[in-house]
Amino acid sequence: MILYPNLYCKNVLAITVDILQKNNIKGLILDVDNTLIDIDRNMDPKVKDWVDELKENGIKLCIVSNTNKVDKVKKVSETLDLPYFYFAKKPLKSGFKKAKELLKLEYKEIAAVGDQIMTDVVGANRCKIFSILVEPISEKDIFITKIKRPIEKIIINRYLSKIKKEKV
Repeated sequence: MILYPNLYCKNVLAITVDILQKNNIKGLILDVDNTLIDIDRNMDPKVKDWVDELKENGIKLCIVSNTNKVDKVKKVSETLDLPYFYFAKKPLKSGFKKAKELLKLEYKEIAAVGDQIMTDVVGANRCKIFSILVEPISEKDIFITKIKRPIEKIIINRYLSKIKKEKV
């Protein structure tokens, strides 16, 4: 289903090199807001170590964000030493396509990581990219995202119920 991620994790730090290798993932597209930083633009210092570990293991990375605040994305990009695209208009395919071209990988070798179903997961799934949904860093959100969260919670609960049934 287009609304369900391929993988659901607590946060980006739970995405290990082993998980990526088992799924033949050679590149990651990372969201920014509530995935790498909170609404106040704070980033867990462990995120930099996580990105460095992925790079050391040959994983290519880039940032694709829907925000139109270039200064915010640029700061995250500089902190993590990653290329970026902002105002990507996810779930439209164009931002994912630009990232694919930058990473020089096939869609099936890329995973997209984000905290929102309606943008990150749907966009990745439309492009046949491995979608990884993470829990939002913070409960604080911008207005439009707050509206979508209750709907996403229902979808996540159904997804988790489906996964649980499949394991039995």
